[in-house]
Amino acid sequence: MKARYYEKLDKNKVLCYLCAHTCKIGDGKKGICGVRENKGGTLYTLIYGKLIAHHADPIEKKPLFHFQPGKFSFSVSTVGCNFQCLHCQNADISQMPKDQDQILGEDVSPQQIVDMTISSKCKSVSYTYTEPTIFMEYAYDIAVIASKNRLKNVMVTNGYMTKEVMEQVKPFFHAANVDLKSLREDFYKKICKAKLAPVLDSIKFLKEMGLWIEVTTLIIPTKNDSKEEFKEIARFICGVDPGIPWHISAYHPTYKMTQLHRTPLSIIKKAREIGFEEGLRYVYAGNIPGNEGENTYCHKCKKLLIERYGFSVIQNHIKNSKCPFCYAKIDGVEM
Repeated sequence: MKARYYEKLDKNKVLCYLCAHTCKIGDGKKGICGVRENKGGTLYTLIYGKLIAHHADPIEKKPLFHFQPGKFSFSVSTVGCNFQCLHCQNADISQMPKDQDQILGEDVSPQQIVDMTISSKCKSVSYTYTEPTIFMEYAYDIAVIASKNRLKNVMVTNGYMTKEVMEQVKPFFHAANVDLKSLREDFYKKICKAKLAPVLDSIKFLKEMGLWIEVTTLIIPTKNDSKEEFKEIARFICGVDPGIPWHISAYHPTYKMTQLHRTPLSIIKKAREIGFEEGLRYVYAGNIPGNEGENTYCHKCKKLLIERYGFSVIQNHIKNSKCPFCYAKIDGVEM
């Protein structure tokens, strides 16, 4: 299928402006993502309708804790990614076009995705598992149909799409969890083969557009686990909006970084503590079920509002987005 979000250049080259890499692609070549190919001066997406993974997940698994809590979201993905993270937990599909030089997937139309969402009794569609930016033509077409069926649309993203694309898809998307992997340029360059600034800009711009935003940081021992960086990340998020939930996740060795250890709970707790100290209202400890950092507490009276275990909501005391104890407004959507 012909791609969108590109411009023709001289000598049959094209400029892809789907993501911040803004690849200039020669005739017969592919972009960094490996799933967009220039054929005779026309850019094609090689993954439209090629569904590689789908599942009905708790929305908390995205993770989104303040967007339709307790509801399920129908998660979909194609292969491919515009990052090359050395610690990718879904590398078998995200890096398939590069590592295996192949593109797999079942032919499933946007309408079929929406039908599957409805039959699964999910309240939203989540574009996740790999990076949704690189299959945005497919995601957009699904989102349009989903919106007409009163379903919400959610992106779980590395935040590397361009402002132009965010503006075009805005009417049909409602929430995003953005991976803020580090606040160090060196981390993004060496570990992700990307840059930091576009991610920070995306978080700000998505918030300005009115999408519900939550941010996730995977804490990797020796790579981004200093107290100084925790403070800087928390300050950045708080500067955008102190009501943005920050999810701090524990690292589990995988892909090309198996030499590192799992993240100790003590480090996760310290980062969460720092997040609150810097002014964030909601800071969560992820990937370690059974700790109090999974729960939502009122940012004013500190009473327990939502009790969770893993990705399951055990009880939710919030009434009409307000704390039932002190009536403080609790940030979120359909809380």
